[in-house]
Amino acid sequence: MNTVQAVAKILRSEGVEWVSCFPSNPLIEEVAKEDIRPIMFRHERGAVMAADGFSRVNSRDKFGVVITQSGPGAENSMGGIAQAFSDNVPILYLPAGPQLSEYAIRPNFSAVRTFQTVSTFGEVITHPSQVSSVLRRAFHHLRNGRPGPVIVEIPADVGNQVFLGDTIDYKSPRRARQIPDPDDVNTAVELLLKAKKPVIWAGMGVLLSGASQVLRVLAELTGIPVYCTMPGKSAFDERHSLSLGAGSGATTLPARRWIQESDVLFAVGSSLTKTPYGQPIPDGKIIIHNTESREDINKDYPVEIGLPGDAQLTLQSMIEFAKLKGQPPSDVAREISGLKEAWMKDWTPLLNSNEIPLNIYRVIGDIVKTLDWENSIVTHDAGGPRDSILPFYPATVPNSYIGWGKTTHLGFGIPLMIGVKLANPDKFCLNFMGDGAFGMSGLDIETAVREKASITTIVLNNGGMATYPGGMPTARERYGTTEMTGDYAKIAEGMGAVGIVVIQPTEMVPALRRAQQLNAEGQTVLIDVHSNMEARRSRP
Repeated sequence: MNTVQAVAKILRSEGVEWVSCFPSNPLIEEVAKEDIRPIMFRHERGAVMAADGFSRVNSRDKFGVVITQSGPGAENSMGGIAQAFSDNVPILYLPAGPQLSEYAIRPNFSAVRTFQTVSTFGEVITHPSQVSSVLRRAFHHLRNGRPGPVIVEIPADVGNQVFLGDTIDYKSPRRARQIPDPDDVNTAVELLLKAKKPVIWAGMGVLLSGASQVLRVLAELTGIPVYCTMPGKSAFDERHSLSLGAGSGATTLPARRWIQESDVLFAVGSSLTKTPYGQPIPDGKIIIHNTESREDINKDYPVEIGLPGDAQLTLQSMIEFAKLKGQPPSDVAREISGLKEAWMKDWTPLLNSNEIPLNIYRVIGDIVKTLDWENSIVTHDAGGPRDSILPFYPATVPNSYIGWGKTTHLGFGIPLMIGVKLANPDKFCLNFMGDGAFGMSGLDIETAVREKASITTIVLNNGGMATYPGGMPTARERYGTTEMTGDYAKIAEGMGAVGIVVIQPTEMVPALRRAQQLNAEGQTVLIDVHSNMEARRSRP
């Protein structure tokens, strides 16, 4: 047994069922021998993004695993690794590396060395005897602390070296959840209950810790409304009377009102990272901050009380203290309902628009009307699709919407949704993207077809980059810089998928229903929607 064979056996012992990959790496062959399914993507970045999607919906119980070759393979992975790091998604990346004897020679590329700023842990296996200890540390970091990419690099010559012994002495590390100091929790609860207008700010850590149910209990017990960040969308049922909705740069009127006017903000399962793709928190608030990563506390915002620890355990502790206070819930549901009604009154005409080409909000409105929210998983791509759909699609159960984007790589949605579909084969999985994004990852439609990961992609075919025209008028008008065209339904058909063209508003719902049926039959679908350049966003 050699090094890569030992690594493959450990992956199998950890319950890994499939890996995303792009050749050439001998580890791909060895995992296949261990009955781990290798799925070949059309680009390394896509392989990483599929692993990211798989990890997002598995609550730190299972992890996406990526295998690539050294040099250009590792180099091409950078975008996906950076995206996972910014969004705090645990994935295991296993690139090959240059021969150990040539490791320090420029320009030989080391993923561990180069990706230090966008990974939570990285190590090079320099001898077969290290395999067990390095992989133990890797899985420890996947399960504990700040979530993010974990990189284990295997130099080419080390991969072929003989592993001494017939058995592998490997012990899988457990998840070690932590809870904040009880005195700090008690003080935090008192601050929230004494606040004039408190708000709960729920991040993706609520989803990763499986804390949605206890979040609902705390909200109902205290009467405090809940806002979900973009990565945290679906952590709190948006049908609930205390839901403010979710936001990227765009959001709902109730969310905006509470974020602006609240005096005490409790962030749970959130890094509270400042980003142009999220809602800003105004100065002057009392902030209570729960996160698994201590370095996030007081990072971007001054924090009154830091509560480092697991989101679920933290919320459970807060519930116990809140029960002792005997504080009756405040009645804010009526105010939230009134704001939602006023907000939707302004947007309903667009959501029902009969414009030709189709208004993108009509597409969103029909998605909302047609999908079974509990049995569907929706994501957006970067740019206009993200800010258009995110405030309006009602996320209900955990991971029914995959929000992403503290950095925003175009083309993320297709491979992300492939990974999500592999984790949830019985769910209808829909990706909502623009034509610019399709150009980045469209060939992975063939990956979905080949691997029977039957997803649906809606492409907003508006002949250009809708997010950017206003920012570069000279380039657009003189040179057509932001213009692009394509028959995306035909492209999808050329890769074995079903292409559906939508030109009339009345065609959208039948197209979605057909896509649902075709996905259920195992066919991947692309809906090519001839849409407009709608620039309006919900920024109350």
